[in-house]
Amino acid sequence: MQVIKRDGRIVDYDCQKIAIAIQKANEAVEESERASQQEIDEILSYIERKNKQRMLVEDIQDIIERKLMEYGHYVLAKVYIIYRYSRALVRKANTTDESILTLIQNSNRDVMEENSNKNAVAAATQRDLIAGEVSKDLTKRILLPEKISKAHEEGAIHFHDADYFLQPIFNCCLIDIGNMLDHGTVMNGKMIESPKSFQVACTVVTQIIAAVASSQYGGQSVDIRHLGKYLRFTHEKYKASISKAADGQLSEDVLEKLTKERVYSELRSGVQTIQYQINTLMTTNGQSPFVTLFLHLDPEDEYLKENAMIIEEILRQRLEGIKNEQGVYVTPAFPKLVYVLDEHNCLKGGEYDYITKLAVKCSAKRLYPDYISAKKMREHYENNVFSPMGCRSFLSPWKDDDGNYKFEGRFNQGVVSLNLPQLGILSKGDEDSFWKLLEDRLELCFEALMCRHRALQGIKSDVSPVHWQYGAIARLDKGETIDQFLYGGYSSISLGYIGLYELTKLVKGVSHTQEGGKEFALKVMNHLRATTDRWKKETGIGFALYGTPAESLCYRFARIDKERFGTIKDVTDKGYYTNSYHVDVREEIDAFSKFTFESQFQTISSGGAISYVEIPNMRNNLEALEDVVRFIYDNIQYAEFNTKSDYCHVCGYDGEIMINDDNEWECPVCHNMDHRKMNVTRRTCGYLGENFWNVGKTKEIKARVLHL
Repeated sequence: MQVIKRDGRIVDYDCQKIAIAIQKANEAVEESERASQQEIDEILSYIERKNKQRMLVEDIQDIIERKLMEYGHYVLAKVYIIYRYSRALVRKANTTDESILTLIQNSNRDVMEENSNKNAVAAATQRDLIAGEVSKDLTKRILLPEKISKAHEEGAIHFHDADYFLQPIFNCCLIDIGNMLDHGTVMNGKMIESPKSFQVACTVVTQIIAAVASSQYGGQSVDIRHLGKYLRFTHEKYKASISKAADGQLSEDVLEKLTKERVYSELRSGVQTIQYQINTLMTTNGQSPFVTLFLHLDPEDEYLKENAMIIEEILRQRLEGIKNEQGVYVTPAFPKLVYVLDEHNCLKGGEYDYITKLAVKCSAKRLYPDYISAKKMREHYENNVFSPMGCRSFLSPWKDDDGNYKFEGRFNQGVVSLNLPQLGILSKGDEDSFWKLLEDRLELCFEALMCRHRALQGIKSDVSPVHWQYGAIARLDKGETIDQFLYGGYSSISLGYIGLYELTKLVKGVSHTQEGGKEFALKVMNHLRATTDRWKKETGIGFALYGTPAESLCYRFARIDKERFGTIKDVTDKGYYTNSYHVDVREEIDAFSKFTFESQFQTISSGGAISYVEIPNMRNNLEALEDVVRFIYDNIQYAEFNTKSDYCHVCGYDGEIMINDDNEWECPVCHNMDHRKMNVTRRTCGYLGENFWNVGKTKEIKARVLHL
């Protein structure tokens, strides 16, 4: 038998612990009131005769109290109840001791694996994680209503980023980098004026990124097109300098040639500054900045030629990679790249197709960039093309007082996600019951999201000057509140969702890719969207439906539901739920069909949606990848590629990952065995899906078929 502890941990049943607890209560009463050894043994036998696979610790304690009273030991039962109550008070007063101590001992896997961008062993990072554990504890016990905390613990909803909820900061944003570069900014009380060259502009951008990342918990995005004017400044500066030094002795062609050489040298150095600074900087929360670079060749941009040069160089350097400590070129986690496909670069004979071909090579080798179709995005967002925020969520179109669309300088207040499969399980496949349960859960999500909103109300600009006073979001006065940016749709606040596939299987008995299932899934999605639209209209707050790219949440919800409801075929038996509206990884579907199917859900989930396809051996399939990129432009707004080829991200080894004597995957070059830092093709059984942690949460890699 196993015992489910109050914090959800599962431990083996130990009769000695129960016996010791009763003996301690015995010692607190007179001898005549004590339970005999025979009575203690009978209590233990009664518990064990229930022959349950798992029991809640509270149920065991209830049995002990009831049996003591049956034996007439009322005083002893009272002492035991008081002891149990006092221990509950201690637990309620301090629930962080164990989580923090196990974090320091490097054994708290839940916290250590929650964010792959954080090295949980490093002392600087541990400080942030320790603070996060305190924040989660206070959030659960004090800051949130009990029913919301309970719903989070039971996996009904997920209250994202509780480790930062204690502080008056928000999720992610689009930095108004153009404003900060053109008009200057202030960091750490020091004025930074508008740059006069490309190299300096790149340095300032990285400083801004680090400062912004230190005062929010989500990602930030930077539109690279704002650097184009500074590359032109550099060109003009070098041309004037060379011309002056030559004193009219150079022809225009030679002058331009020498100028371009100097400009390219600075271009390469500036891009290298961005790439290396982002990967070597450490923010105050113990991680590299979670930053996305938006690569958009805007046909209306007066600096289009310069920005084409910048984007080309960014892709070249990403294709090359960054050297790790062994001196091997590897794929850096950041910055993430999002490349926009438009008429002039969608591989249909456009002027900038050569840059897209470079992007495809980069995707084949380094997995980035992701791709956005300007064509589809204009259809969905009132003819606008703009960057997703670092967390891949999208803002809604918003106009300033002059009627101009504005996206940069806006942000997301926070996220709460809904566990859709759990509703399918609770409704027992009855569709009417599901819709009633869904309404109740949505109201709970609304209350949770309003907690996030209210946490930002009345906050003064002084909490983060770089955001609120010096241009990243606004230029407010000191002491001024940020409330004006919380309403009217200026900022978003997101309802996420997990497991549309599993929900459809539970209620309709088929996948959402099949007839009957598809209609139901679309009905659910449209209802979620209509609900967020209604909330937005009723409150004036920018509620949005967000296809959560939260892989860890897919596993958390599935784990909780399996412990609570047991193994359910095609639902909890997989160990994960399918992310948002995605097609389950086990379904036989080609890349084009997958994108076509999922595109209809992206339109509904306008607050955030990304689709991906798994393509094996991408480095040998550049023509196939180019075909998919062309298809993306015409059919789906936001997409990415995943690879199934073997690759070690630690040392850069590009070959077959071996199985060692302990039956674990191991890189034959650097001996890395961390599955999060390698791509492995399942040759043994042919399985080509994702890995997952086993029930014991060990560092073992398991395929879902042969369980290696």
